[in-house]
Parts: sequence; C-alpha cells; structure tokens
Amino acid sequence: MRVCVCTVVHHPEDARILHRQIRALLDAGHEVTYIAPFRACNATPWREISPVDIPRAAGRRRFRALRAAHRALAEHAAYADVILLHDPELLVSLPREVSRRTVVWDVHEDTAAALGAKGWLPGPARPLLRPAVHRLEKRTERRHRLLLAEEGYRERFGREHPVVPNTTYVSDRRPPEPDGRRAVYVGQLSRARGALDMIEMARSLAAEDVLVELIGAADIDVRDALRAAQREGILRWYGFVPNDRALRIAEGAMAGLALLHDEPNYRHSMPTKVVEYMARGVPVITTPNPPAVDIVEPADCGLVVPFDDPESAAKAVLRLRDDPDLRAAMGERGYRTARERFHWPVHAERFVAQLEAWAGRSSLSRVREPEPGPGPEPEPVPEF
Repeated sequence: MRVCVCTVVHHPEDARILHRQIRALLDAGHEVTYIAPFRACNATPWREISPVDIPRAAGRRRFRALRAAHRALAEHAAYADVILLHDPELLVSLPREVSRRTVVWDVHEDTAAALGAKGWLPGPARPLLRPAVHRLEKRTERRHRLLLAEEGYRERFGREHPVVPNTTYVSDRRPPEPDGRRAVYVGQLSRARGALDMIEMARSLAAEDVLVELIGAADIDVRDALRAAQREGILRWYGFVPNDRALRIAEGAMAGLALLHDEPNYRHSMPTKVVEYMARGVPVITTPNPPAVDIVEPADCGLVVPFDDPESAAKAVLRLRDDPDLRAAMGERGYRTARERFHWPVHAERFVAQLEAWAGRSSLSRVREPEPGPGPEPEPVPEF
C-alpha cells in the first residue's frame, strides 16, 4: 500500500503522526510519502519515508503553506492508495485529483471548540468561524473517511467512524523509580495548557530545590515569559524535542504535569501526556479535566489539583517529594495500567488494518513492536 501523509500545521516529528501512525505503516511493510514542513521546523526526515518539504502554516500566515500543500498532494495523489490528512485546513478546496482518491481525515481535536484557544484568531472572528467549521466537518464526512482520536468525538458526526486513540509505546522493561528532584512537562506549551501556571509554580518550587523541566515548543505569546524564567534560573526549558527523546528525559521524574485549563476542547480529549507519564512510571499531577480524572483516579497513579491554581500544583509536587513510598507506588500503578490499557501496538494493528480495508490492500507483515533501548539522553537546548 502506498500512503501519502500530509500535515501543514503540525511539527513533522509529531508523536501521533510520525512516531505512531507512520511507524506502524512502515513496520507493516507499506510505503509512505510524507508531506510536511521539514525545513521550517529544522527536522530531518527518516530514511524509510519519501519526504516532500512544504512551508509551515502558522498564525495568520497560512495561505502560502496551504497552496504548497495542495500542489504537493495533487502531484502525489496519482499513485497513492490512501491520502491521510492531519489538518482540517487541508480539506478546504481540496484539489479534484486528490478528492477522487481514498482520502482519510485524522480528527485530532474538536476543531470548533479549539478556536477559543487559538490566540492568533481575532476574538470577534471565532464565533463566526464555528458554523463554517461544522459545515466543513459534515461535508468531509459525506465525501471522505474519518479516523477519530477520541471516543468523545463521535457525537460530532452523524455516522460511525473508527477511533484510533492517542496511546503510547509501553516498554515491558519496568522504568526506574521516580526521584525526588524533578517535575516535568512534555508537550506544546501554551496559556491554555498551563504554561504560565507552570512558570509560577516553578518559582516557588525552585526555593525548595525542585527543578521544573518543560519539554516542548511554545506558542509565541508565552515564549518571552519562558525565556525570562529560564534566565532567572527557576526552570529548564528544552524547546522542541522529538517525542521518544523527550520521554527519555522525563523518565525518573517524580511528577508529570498536565495542568490544562477548563477549555471546551479539553473536556472530552484524553491528554496523551498523562498516558505517556504513566508509561514511564512518572506520577501524574493533573487538573480535573474529565478524561484525565477518569484515567488517573481509578488507577491511583497521581494527584488532581484545581484549575488555574499553581500553588496547589506546587504543593502536590512537594507532597510527592516528601513521600518516596507514595510516589514509587503511584509510578508503579501508572506503569501497570498503561501497559494493560494504553500500549500503542495493539491500536497500531487496528489502524493499519483500517487503512488497508479502505484501500483494498493487506499488509506484508504484522506491526512490529520496537525494541526498547536506553539511548543517549540529549543535552538541554535552552531557548534564549
């Protein structure tokens, strides 16, 4: 099977796109052409894929990137059995030669609800765009195939669509016990994801000799605050690090932070970072978003703190620091739950089989589970 994967918004090394879905396709023996903003993100393509570089759509500067993406899709559509799109923007005015192929939209988020968290959109435009987003979704459902990242997305659509959840690789090798020195965050940094809250809590934790490490790219409106905090010495900000290396850095920390705000888009979206922390034996500190609570509380693998309350989050970190038995037990329970419920290769086989069914093809081999390796831990790359 020949699969053409395209994103114009996400980083080319996005965990769901590259490390899970593309990896699963390659392991099943399929060919992948990957259209993505490699140069704009300073990303090096894997040798196993056929890369096509395009500009990145960021903020209000999107037209040039979308036009380049559509040109690339039109060029490569002729030999693709499946075209897998990861951004709703790509569905607008999709070229005819692309629409005639088997097009799959991978639904990452509640697009209409997420408009409120996009700082680059003018406030008055957001309510006007929501009906347009809903129309686009309904039209896409009629014309193309959909994969959903969350069970909670089903209610947005009139038909049944397969769900490919955002899980992670969980090694059969038990991770090290959590230390008492670090709290970590892995993922995109934004106001809605608690970036400013983590800066504030880092300030109080620095006085207690606890280091807060933030691993991820940042929205433009929080970068100055992050740089200032790093210069002040109260936290360490790595910038973007590929997912596999980011999780190696996180391994052994005493707390994994998931301080999402109470935003509509997060109320029915499982924070992947919660599962990633659990897979690495890291106790979770999360705000009370229902999907996170539904995972953390039954597993007893972390602590739930109020929304927009950095002081409570800092106290939760200190509680874990001062109780080694508690953090070790939470880390162990989280790891066991992740291994039992959220191991990606189980979902990878279903993902590959679904694309094969839509394309009328079968895989040359089953999806292989990667062998875990220690690998070197990257040095911090401060962003000033």
